Amino acid sequence: MYTSEGKLWIASGETPIYLNAGMANRHGLIAGATGTGKTISLKVMAETFSDAGVSVFMVDIKGDVCGIAKKGNETEEHVGAQLKKCNVTEEFAGKEFPVAFWDVFGEKGIPVRTTISNMGPVLLSRLLDLNPTQSGILDIAFRVADDKKLLLIDIKDLRAMLQYISDNAKELQTQYGNVTSQSVGAITRALLSLEDAGGNIFFGEPDLDIKDWVRLTNTSKGIINVLDCVKLGNNPKLYSTFLLWLLTDLYEAFPEVGDMEKPRMVFFFDEAHLLFNDAPKALMEKLEQVIRLIRSKGIGIYFITQSPSDIPETILAQLGNRIQHALRAYTPNEQKAIKAAAQSFRVNPAFDTTEAITALGTGEALVSFLNEKGAPDMVQRAFILPPQSFMGPCEEQTRQNIINSSDLFLKYKDAVDNKSAYEDLEEIKAEEEAEKLKAQQEAAAAKEAEKKAKEEEKERQREERERERERKRTADTISKIATSTVRSTLGQIGRDVSRNLVRGLFGNLKK
Repeated sequence: MYTSEGKLWIASGETPIYLNAGMANRHGLIAGATGTGKTISLKVMAETFSDAGVSVFMVDIKGDVCGIAKKGNETEEHVGAQLKKCNVTEEFAGKEFPVAFWDVFGEKGIPVRTTISNMGPVLLSRLLDLNPTQSGILDIAFRVADDKKLLLIDIKDLRAMLQYISDNAKELQTQYGNVTSQSVGAITRALLSLEDAGGNIFFGEPDLDIKDWVRLTNTSKGIINVLDCVKLGNNPKLYSTFLLWLLTDLYEAFPEVGDMEKPRMVFFFDEAHLLFNDAPKALMEKLEQVIRLIRSKGIGIYFITQSPSDIPETILAQLGNRIQHALRAYTPNEQKAIKAAAQSFRVNPAFDTTEAITALGTGEALVSFLNEKGAPDMVQRAFILPPQSFMGPCEEQTRQNIINSSDLFLKYKDAVDNKSAYEDLEEIKAEEEAEKLKAQQEAAAAKEAEKKAKEEEKERQREERERERERKRTADTISKIATSTVRSTLGQIGRDVSRNLVRGLFGNLKK
């Protein structure tokens, strides 16, 4: 319930407990065991931010948050009882809130997509569960794609890029490093698993412009963006990586604004422990940096989880606004977690914080918000206000009507397969094959020309030899004829001489 003067009424102890709107971007935590009322606290805060003109993002991992789009029943017995505990004397009316439904799979909300390039190699390596060597190969694929101005939009683009660096490993080795076919094969197999989990739907265009989530109604109420995660939550790795991407994308999308009277947007991350499980050191360092700096962009981050110990200490220390529901102490580790949770609050001498955590009832919590100076208020034991929206899930028809009436549904509903790395690499491959074919044809033509030249040379030499033989035969013939003529002449001359000699001796010619 939003009140004037920048105060957000969230709970009541001995007096009403307000969250200072100017400190709402200092992040927060809603913790507690299953069934203690975390979802109620989440909905009340989301409703109050919406009334204050702050856009909201929240995940619906159990399927019951969607009821925020439906008017609540203030006459229900449990609502009346909670109102009495909270000392609400003014009129309390159930109402619906402005909602936009989203869904990675496009089944229960407007489709949410991003591109492979936008996801980046760090988060994608985590999503694919790659080892350091394989992550290095993925880095090379992204680096080569960036250098060659190739857009990695969907999974087929990345697969084509991996094939390209594998085929050209020798040429790329000097500049980018070694690329092994074994690592490329491992990444390709991981991509098949990602496709089976719905990655082929999630990666594509039009990709989400996260600024579309920062919107107000014409009555200046903040729109509550509800991401259906019932199906997505069945794949913890995809769920957590998707939320981490949202967080980093949110950080990159908005400029620095410094301190504001109220945040421009508040993000609620349910099942927050999944964000940090098995996160590599490099990713954790970036995440810590984003959470530390994003508040200066007017963004508040609120984590919802069972125990504060689920959150790394370096991040937990940045969460100034806290609602702690009951915790159970069945094991030594749980007892240790309760003690640590109690020590994170500013002590209230009126009660023992450690004992109170285990004694809290449903809808009751330990609450400590930051005051106007940014210091935590003393912890109070309080009852959370009941939500004004419907406590359970809304009807599917209600959900579908809201989806269909959204102008953003028209913007994002149809996937578009624009030209990207896959098509560019196919063109490069076709050009290379054409050049290779041309070179082969030119080589074949040159070989044929050389062969023809050799054959012509052989023919010329053969003809030359033939002419030589002909000349020789002619010369021989001439020689023979000459010899024969000479002989004939000499013979004639001899006969004439002989006749002359006979006539000379006997005085007459012999016949």
